[in-house]
Amino acid sequence: MGFSKDILAVDGPRETERIVSFIKDQMKSMHRKRIIIGLSGGVDSALSASLSASAAGRANVLALLLPDKESSPQSAEFAAKQARELGIEAMTVDITPVLEAFGTYEKRDQVARTIFPDFGPGHSLKITLPEDVLNKDAYNVFTLTTYDPEGRSRTARLTNEQAQGIIAATCTKHRTRMMTQYYYAEKLNGLVCGTTNKSEAVQGLFVKYGDGGVDIEPIAHLYKTQVFRLAEEAGVIPEILRRAPSPDTYSAPVSDEEWFFRMPFKTLDLLLAAWEDRIDIAEVCRVMGLTEDQVRRAFRDFGSKHRATEHLRRFPPSLP
Repeated sequence: MGFSKDILAVDGPRETERIVSFIKDQMKSMHRKRIIIGLSGGVDSALSASLSASAAGRANVLALLLPDKESSPQSAEFAAKQARELGIEAMTVDITPVLEAFGTYEKRDQVARTIFPDFGPGHSLKITLPEDVLNKDAYNVFTLTTYDPEGRSRTARLTNEQAQGIIAATCTKHRTRMMTQYYYAEKLNGLVCGTTNKSEAVQGLFVKYGDGGVDIEPIAHLYKTQVFRLAEEAGVIPEILRRAPSPDTYSAPVSDEEWFFRMPFKTLDLLLAAWEDRIDIAEVCRVMGLTEDQVRRAFRDFGSKHRATEHLRRFPPSLP
């Protein structure tokens, strides 16, 4: 099949059956009776929970809601509603005390204060990459945006060291959530179900030993737009389907597009598929109505992110 705008079309019932069968096979091979999944209030975990319930039975799925004090209240609200719709058990574990004990918030905010010394209680922050990657030549350099209690914003470009400090602190949220999931998985003889999609996996938008530290990845072969299609067919609640994907890990709201992807998913997924399949740039331009410069910028961005995160997709190396 040649490259076209329909290249990512998916047969929903057939693909659902294939994934459910995969989950069943993995449970059998690992000798596990239950599935533990972190339910975030986003579409990836909602679909994964639905598929898990079909594979293991509703009584054998435990959905963990793992908020911290900076999580959007909508996340827990939507996650709880999705669990009720699926008829699966849901348990809330607030990870704030663990993060405070480790110093997650203080370590991150210390970096912000090196730029804005008055950053303190009542302030919030997010980091983003340059927008509109298709039309602007820009390196993947993060910008910090802070908001004071009155909502006034300030921005500053981050050095690599500053960005790494903020990201390292933020990643402790993912790792704390995964630690919690494995506690219940080992206690209940369950496996931990991942929720990473292909758009994230290829570009490295997951945390090693965080949301990437799981037993199975049932949707890692699906691009984000395909996840939305299957989720709609699976009956994921409308609130989640309408919600803009977000990491929900910073104290200020930020979308996945702002924080990392730099373009809408409908455009991203087609371009990413073309990049993976090494489709000729001229053909991509013809099908998508883009210029060569736009496609080259996207491909360059994909290649840069893929190379920089290759270690995340590898098992730790060892000597023979």
